[in-house]
Amino acid sequence: MFRMTIRRLTYALLVLWGVVTVVFLLFNVLPGDPARMMLGQRADLNTVETIRHELGLDRPVVQQYARYINDLSPLSVHSTDPDSYFYADPGKYPRHVTLLRTNRGGLLLLKPPYLGRSFQNRQHVGTMVMDVFPNTLILALTAIVLASVAGIFLGILCALWKDSWFDRLSIFLSTLGMSLPSFFAAILIGWLFAFVLGEVTGLNLTGNLTEVDPMGNGRRLMLKNLILPSVTLGIRPVSIFVQLSRNSLLEVLGQDYIRTARAKGLNFSRVIRKHALRNALNPLVTTISGWFASLMAGVVFVEYIFGWKGLGYLVVNALNQYDMPVVLGCVLTIASIFVVINMFVDVTYALLDPRVRTS
Repeated sequence: MFRMTIRRLTYALLVLWGVVTVVFLLFNVLPGDPARMMLGQRADLNTVETIRHELGLDRPVVQQYARYINDLSPLSVHSTDPDSYFYADPGKYPRHVTLLRTNRGGLLLLKPPYLGRSFQNRQHVGTMVMDVFPNTLILALTAIVLASVAGIFLGILCALWKDSWFDRLSIFLSTLGMSLPSFFAAILIGWLFAFVLGEVTGLNLTGNLTEVDPMGNGRRLMLKNLILPSVTLGIRPVSIFVQLSRNSLLEVLGQDYIRTARAKGLNFSRVIRKHALRNALNPLVTTISGWFASLMAGVVFVEYIFGWKGLGYLVVNALNQYDMPVVLGCVLTIASIFVVINMFVDVTYALLDPRVRTS
């Protein structure tokens, strides 16, 4: 069990390293100068070069990459020399522990990961990410709960009414939902329920969980702004859950112990509740957790279209402004969530099923 956990953790770290490397290199081969974009096209050359030097953009790509990885690592090497490229600025690492100090001014620090500062507003990327992360988490949780409840319920009905018109219609709609792109679904649902039927539904096309009260009473909770983005985000997982729960229940209903229970005279509804559902819903545990991680990574288009200020909204704005530290911070946060959830599911399954430990 311990060896399997270490192996999964190693894979997770390699995945995160690969994500950081790909995004970092991608930004360094794309055309555009962040310093010029910060100052505008009319800025003089001396000012641009000063900003480039301050941001470290005049250094070779290898050095920029090495410093970024060093800043991300909880265990990192730095210097006490203010002129050094790896200077341990107290403003960057307000919470750190010095593990080792050399005679030449070298430092070995234990610290939280540092994501850098935004090119546009010079704010700490970690602060910007944590400000919007709760909105994304609430949206993803709401979407996965709605999708799980609706998908499992509809899948059970489809299995119980196999080959009926309801079953065929549900399979058709779930197949359509799986093939519907998120950005198209967001535009379609927003246009229909917020624009065409806005007077009937009372829903807004854009909005956040909290808004400023027009009467001057601070901020107020706006749960209705959560409806459209969560429903849109849950379309694809609910389609998966319908078909998976349907097929799983049909497979269980064909097992010998179900036929034996029926032959003993047990009520059909009791057989479904006490025996069939308990075993049929087991495969959904992995699927639901995996889809929750995917929803955290798939909120970009949905948040931007509905104006929901979360990680997706932040990363799109950062891409438009060529703000590399913010994009890297958001992508790394989403990738970390995805990897951690999948690793947790693998370890949990290994605890429940000994066969997984030896695979």
